[in-house]
Amino acid sequence: MAVWWAGRAGKLAWLAILAPAFLSGCIPLIPQGAPVPPVPPMAPNAALVGTHRGPVTAGLGFSDSNARAALAAFVTSCPRLTRRTDTSGLTRPEDWAPACAAAAGWPLEDARGFFTRYFETATVARGEALVTGYYEPEIAGVRMRQPGFDVPVYGLPPDLVRARPGDAAPLPDGTQPLGRYDETGRFVPYYDRTAIENGALAGRGLEIGWVADRAELFFLQVQGSGRLRAPDGTVIRIGFAGQNGYPYTGIGGVMRTQGLIGSGPGQYPGSMQGILRYIREHPAEGAALMRQNQSYVFFRERTGPDTVGALGVPIAPRTTVAADPAFVPLGAPVWLQGDSGSGGQNIGGLWVAQDTGGAIKGPNRFDSFWGAGAEARTIAGGMRAQGQALILLPKGTLARLNGQ
Repeated sequence: MAVWWAGRAGKLAWLAILAPAFLSGCIPLIPQGAPVPPVPPMAPNAALVGTHRGPVTAGLGFSDSNARAALAAFVTSCPRLTRRTDTSGLTRPEDWAPACAAAAGWPLEDARGFFTRYFETATVARGEALVTGYYEPEIAGVRMRQPGFDVPVYGLPPDLVRARPGDAAPLPDGTQPLGRYDETGRFVPYYDRTAIENGALAGRGLEIGWVADRAELFFLQVQGSGRLRAPDGTVIRIGFAGQNGYPYTGIGGVMRTQGLIGSGPGQYPGSMQGILRYIREHPAEGAALMRQNQSYVFFRERTGPDTVGALGVPIAPRTTVAADPAFVPLGAPVWLQGDSGSGGQNIGGLWVAQDTGGAIKGPNRFDSFWGAGAEARTIAGGMRAQGQALILLPKGTLARLNGQ
């Protein structure tokens, strides 16, 4: 239903733009019998699917420790919040200025008072949230290829580009698709996972490391960043640099469709650990399963001490969530409430949207960050919780959106 309404709203908006031009004579009328040009698509966002006023922030019951962590994360987000374009359609950079100015000097011991004073809540669509988890994995890897470390970790290829206007149809959000120009100068899709694993990028000097286990690299690509630890203890930290342009396909969903997920004989848990066990126990089928996700992530070496999310600021465990920026302003606080999820961790409380993810699409879809290490891997790998989400917006935003 959200997509239908978005399409309808897009057409109405397009007609509203064209109408004054037709009346003023700036655009010639279409001759009778001539084909009508297609209506350009408008990607759905929070403003199109519907945003409603939520409860007052004072009634949410912020805890002291949670509010302090969220305030610290919000402060780091402010330099981006007050400059970047919000693709959700909810806020403008200047909307955040009062809260950001106050946050810089606000005492942490009164963090709850900060969120109560400067924010109002909004429900996007029906507010029904799905929350999964992610972490920063550490896998066996080295900088230079050596026996036992034969799987390449690639940096961003220079021939991975966006199509020039006119060379390919734009995506629903108006951007040009990713791909490459072949030897004839024709724009074509980039190499998919199968082609890359079969050597399409070999010998081009793109390797920034080598790992021992292709399945572990696959899950590191899903997480978007991680660490390669060599046998001598040295660590290479790598972060997301780009992606080959193919949509992400969750292999857990593929396994569920095939009847492989469940608690019956021959079935596996739907957690990351369960999926990885299936791949280990069925190497050929597991390799084919991973290749159904044509998306392939490229990395860059990270030299800073912090893990950085898509907003370009450090992310924090149990504080940062990844969200779809079409439905949540990146940098905005988010209030989640609901069950503890299959990972056994309570998702309730304040979070800050500081990251994105290839699988994190649509309203009220979130991925909670749990840090690094074995415990984070266990929590994130099993996290799947349902509940309700409220977006915290600067006070006055909803009145402006409603024309009040």
